[in-house]
Amino acid sequence: MTMDPEPQPSLALSVQRASRTTGQPSTPQLRRWSNAALQGPATVTIRLVDRREGQRLNRDYRHKDYPTNVLTFAYGREQDTWQGDLVLCAPVVKAEARAQKKPLAHHYAHLVVHGLLHLQGYDHERARDAAAMEALEIEILERLSIPNPYLPAH
Repeated sequence: MTMDPEPQPSLALSVQRASRTTGQPSTPQLRRWSNAALQGPATVTIRLVDRREGQRLNRDYRHKDYPTNVLTFAYGREQDTWQGDLVLCAPVVKAEARAQKKPLAHHYAHLVVHGLLHLQGYDHERARDAAAMEALEIEILERLSIPNPYLPAH
């Protein structure tokens, strides 16, 4: 007897590309990584931005005056559907992947998974929560055939 695969949660995904940085993931890649991280239906916008917009958003919303790799704007749940935006700063992601000697797609996948876990209420403010979130990220990425992002690249 064969088992039917577990159904994927419903994802309404919008992708906005406001950066010309090369190496950006395709919309199907972003959808696949997002679906892997979802634990329920979601409506998500993923926006790929340049350094200027990334820095402005990080400064205005986190009071940190530098561009960061991923920002999550979680709006909670409406009718059992997670709502939120992920902002990926494409030049920062690319520079980090190069510095960490990791494939760019793997780094993007990790940041999408990380951001979507934040959107669903996970955080890493306390050590115990950080360990749980990292373990879940590793498990999700493993299902995507992506190695543990917390280990140094070989």
